[in-house]
Amino acid sequence: MASDKTILYFGAGRAESVDLVSRFSRSVGLELESVDRPEDVRAVLNRTFPGCVVLEGSGSFEDTADLCRSLKSDVFTGIVPIAVLVGGEESGSAAGYLSVGADEVLHADMPDEEQMLRLEQLLLRADRDVSVHPTTRLPGTNHIARDMQQRLTAGQRFAVCYADLDHFKEFNDRYGYAFGDGVIRMLSRILRDIVRGLAPGGFVGHIGGDDFIFNVELEHLEPTCDAIIDLFDELIPYQYTEEDRKAGYFLGKDRRGNIHRIPLMALSIGVVTNQFQDFEHTGQISELAAEMKTYAKSLPGSKYVVDRRHQSPTLPTASAEDEATLVGSERRGRPAEINT
Repeated sequence: MASDKTILYFGAGRAESVDLVSRFSRSVGLELESVDRPEDVRAVLNRTFPGCVVLEGSGSFEDTADLCRSLKSDVFTGIVPIAVLVGGEESGSAAGYLSVGADEVLHADMPDEEQMLRLEQLLLRADRDVSVHPTTRLPGTNHIARDMQQRLTAGQRFAVCYADLDHFKEFNDRYGYAFGDGVIRMLSRILRDIVRGLAPGGFVGHIGGDDFIFNVELEHLEPTCDAIIDLFDELIPYQYTEEDRKAGYFLGKDRRGNIHRIPLMALSIGVVTNQFQDFEHTGQISELAAEMKTYAKSLPGSKYVVDRRHQSPTLPTASAEDEATLVGSERRGRPAEINT
């Protein structure tokens, strides 16, 4: 069955076309699945999403164009990139295929290397576009994991910072999703601009909702987190009405209908570094960063919590005993450090 690890090829096509796609699939480590009926292409894409679809354009232009158009007009299959292969005598049909939604058109008279590069760039563009979050235009989970892996492979000492908003859901319930999206965009700009300005080579990604990841070299960790929290705490009160801002809270109901004071939003950042321990894969970092973020959210106000243990067991929710081990947590924006 086709998957994102598969290239789906359609057409009874020329031998050189089949050879091109076969060589390309091997070069990028993807499996090749071939079908020869339009209905088979649709059936495969209705079950799963291949890495890309390559259509043989040497047959009927109308039939191939109709297939391409129908795939791209469907909300579920339109996300899959499509390349069309045409012979030299059919080069005039390139504009026609592009007009019905093809992402790339390859001519038989193109140098072999160029065709291979165009297919490679097609996959890279698709991966980038799918991973970008539509609200913030920041890279998504695929790029977050890739950035971590590149830093691990390079032997870099770095920090992974998981940022999350406290009381965001209650804000959404009171002010509505449009204002909630505005807060998400504001936070994304704060993270992007400060990481870009204070942490050369840093990375910012958007997991989804109010969850963000930014990765920086160790030397940039504290000044970057300090600046992010200072700017966030300065700007966030202005997302509320004057009445709520002056009060410092608003009244909201929990799921049982009980009324509580809901504080203004705060920013919690859980930080994991490889300063004192080594990681074998990105999954270990992601899991620990999520635990550190949960721990940070159990503490009041905006803060970042840095895990400085040499071995990291699963963290419980913060308790009074845990708080006794924290260093520098009284000052807003300074790290609450967990030591061995």
